[in-house]
Amino acid sequence: EDEKLAVRLLYSEGYYDATALASLDQAGDGTLKAIVSVTPGKRYKIGTIVVNAGATVPPGLVRDSLPLKTGDYIVAATVEGAEANVALKLPENGYAFASVGERDILLDAATVTGDYTLPVDTGPRGTFRKITTSGEKQAFGADHMEVIRRYKPGQIYDSRKVDDLRKALVATGLFSSVAVDPVRTNEPGPDGTEYIDLHVEQEAGPPRTLAGELGYGTGQGFRAEGTWTHRNLFRPEGALIGGVVAGTQEQGVSGTFRRSNAGKRDRTFQAGAMLNHQKYDAYEAFTAGLNASISRASTPIFQKRWTYSYGVEVLLSNEQTTVNEVTAANKRLTYFIGALPVQVGYDRSNDLLNPTSGFRANLRVSPEASLQGNVSPYVRGTFDLTGYYPVSDSLVIAARARLGTISGVNRDDVAPSRRIYAGGGGSVRGYGYQELGPKDGNNDPVGGRSVNEFAVETRYRFGNYGVVAFVDAGQVYDSSIP
Repeated sequence: EDEKLAVRLLYSEGYYDATALASLDQAGDGTLKAIVSVTPGKRYKIGTIVVNAGATVPPGLVRDSLPLKTGDYIVAATVEGAEANVALKLPENGYAFASVGERDILLDAATVTGDYTLPVDTGPRGTFRKITTSGEKQAFGADHMEVIRRYKPGQIYDSRKVDDLRKALVATGLFSSVAVDPVRTNEPGPDGTEYIDLHVEQEAGPPRTLAGELGYGTGQGFRAEGTWTHRNLFRPEGALIGGVVAGTQEQGVSGTFRRSNAGKRDRTFQAGAMLNHQKYDAYEAFTAGLNASISRASTPIFQKRWTYSYGVEVLLSNEQTTVNEVTAANKRLTYFIGALPVQVGYDRSNDLLNPTSGFRANLRVSPEASLQGNVSPYVRGTFDLTGYYPVSDSLVIAARARLGTISGVNRDDVAPSRRIYAGGGGSVRGYGYQELGPKDGNNDPVGGRSVNEFAVETRYRFGNYGVVAFVDAGQVYDSSIP
């Protein structure tokens, strides 16, 4: 067996005259020594290269996809890799049913070369037509898959577009299994092609999710949150989400309707209602709200360079408001607020969840107004910028900057829950939750109209663990410009 293995290994590197002989030598004490004597012989190179295939568009597509050259050593892994590349490139260029046949290498001991011949059946050049689907338990039909696809009917078949459709179907989270395969129709298409349908074999997975979270934060106390989600209650991809929050400083319930891929790939429509009570050192608020938005966001499967959201929000909030900072006197006021939030993000980082290089920028602008009595408009805006620089595979420097402003209104005319605060996790970590900025006579924060924050981190990872050294800085200001 060792003889066969030695010869096989040498053949794989082009030594086709190789021989091996195994023997056993017995020592005086009866022990055996195994000896494998190998003669590799000369190493063969590729001679002529012949590809037997039909005409393609563009001409020479098969040969150009086969990265073998005359004079290269005949290495099995290289030859198999080159043939795999042909099997990859042909479906990317319209040939969905191409198949690579068995190669033939004719060795010539005199010239120490091997003439290489490869038969390829390209099959018809195809164009996309329609999507069909089947399965005992279906999440949604072919009509919604037509919304998700990125190609247009009549375009040249491209296996990368098929892979993209499969990933997009997986990203919905509605399937326990899903496969997308091309199907021959034998019907003529444009420019001498043949129409190809895509068949989706699907099996819907469990559509409901229960989730819970329990935690304690020094600034926010104990907090428990639970959600119930039916991801496909209103087909296709119409989710209903119910949530409840119970904590020492926050309690609330919410309901949300979310339509994913709403009339267009990656577009999400969302509408919701909530009732909430918050009691912090900065304010106490009983709030009821309605909101609706349209957005395009990144997912773990599809990290997008550009993201956006825009929508409308209406809030009715009864809040305890400080009316005299020196004496800390306060009273309860009711605020009726309308907002039109808009957000744009740009992401050039290398990973959505664990970036180690690149940067991200995010701008949020929300024109708002008090809808009670005289309309008092103002604008809330924030800009966030984060960057990541890899010093080595295990060491990354990360930096963050944030600027925020409320313009067009006095601070005391803004509901306390809508003012700007800083401090705590995700902000300036040397300070408690919302503790930065102006304070009243009881040393409780009252919020401000602008903020600047900066942070630099050195992240060191070893195995499954990591440590971070950081420096944060920031402040909240009464003025609209920090």
